[in-house]
Amino acid sequence: MDTKFLYVTAIAIAAVSGGYYYYSGKGNKLQAESSRSMNYSADNIHLTQTDENGKLYVRAQVDRLEQNVQQKTAQLSNLNASTYTNGQVDATFFAKTANGYNDNEKVVLKDQVKATKLMAEGQMQFTTDELTVFPKTREIETNKQVLVQSPQAEFVSNGLKANLNDGQYEFFNIRGKYEPKS
Repeated sequence: MDTKFLYVTAIAIAAVSGGYYYYSGKGNKLQAESSRSMNYSADNIHLTQTDENGKLYVRAQVDRLEQNVQQKTAQLSNLNASTYTNGQVDATFFAKTANGYNDNEKVVLKDQVKATKLMAEGQMQFTTDELTVFPKTREIETNKQVLVQSPQAEFVSNGLKANLNDGQYEFFNIRGKYEPKS
């Protein structure tokens, strides 16, 4: 047998094997890249989240979730959520639609938004068209008109900034009535 023929055969086998390994590895890379740009969706979600000490932190229900992994965004339909402090509900949120950004560091609630802060003397309810929530810092804000209802007052504000941790509320251009308890 001619050595030239053996060399050509060996080179052909090496080229085919090398090409197979090269392209199969590249195919896996392409597959991994495409999975990063995937969108996920789910229906009828029930979420329960605890804090670092294992205490109940958030409970939520969502009719539909669509998540874009690459852009770190989420779209939610019919969000109904409750936040907890020391095992007790301290605030609730409802919105027809919600958009989460940067893995839900910022969540914009839209359409029939209702947020309620539960307090020892009753509850304070905020009704608006749009509300931005920062879940980690427990701050909320909007520049839209807000109807505020509490045991002592009912008024309309043209904007709101609030920290739900310490109960600091800032209202803008308010109109309404205030009746302090006597």
